[in-house]
Amino acid sequence: MKIGICSDHAGIEYKAKLISYLVGKGHEVVNFGTDSSDSCDYPDFAHPLASAVESGEVDKGIAICGTGNGMAITLNHHRGVRAGLAWNTAVAHLVKEHNNANVLVLPARFVSYRMAVTMVREWLVTDFAGGRHQRRIDKIPV
Repeated sequence: MKIGICSDHAGIEYKAKLISYLVGKGHEVVNFGTDSSDSCDYPDFAHPLASAVESGEVDKGIAICGTGNGMAITLNHHRGVRAGLAWNTAVAHLVKEHNNANVLVLPARFVSYRMAVTMVREWLVTDFAGGRHQRRIDKIPV
């Protein structure tokens, strides 16, 4: 699977570790930045990731910032992107199963790296349930 990933300065450490983890699991990873711990603006990295998800350049995406909210807000302004913010494994499961989130957003300042890996793993293996959930997704403007 080809996975896009981005972060701002708050998520750079988790992003670097997640890239290694994902590559180790056989995924191709495209890094949309940042590659510096200097303070930066999350939309500068969220927009390119969202565009790659929209165009099909990547199959899925992962975005990481301090709270996850800035990334999620930015990503969800793009057509065809359903970014789900997760803070535990159950939420990571449900954003995929119920919302068919094609981008997982992680709050680096509020979860451990161990939890981040667990959430990524759960999100990647969870299937979308369809049915009534598809009906709800169909009501989201694209």
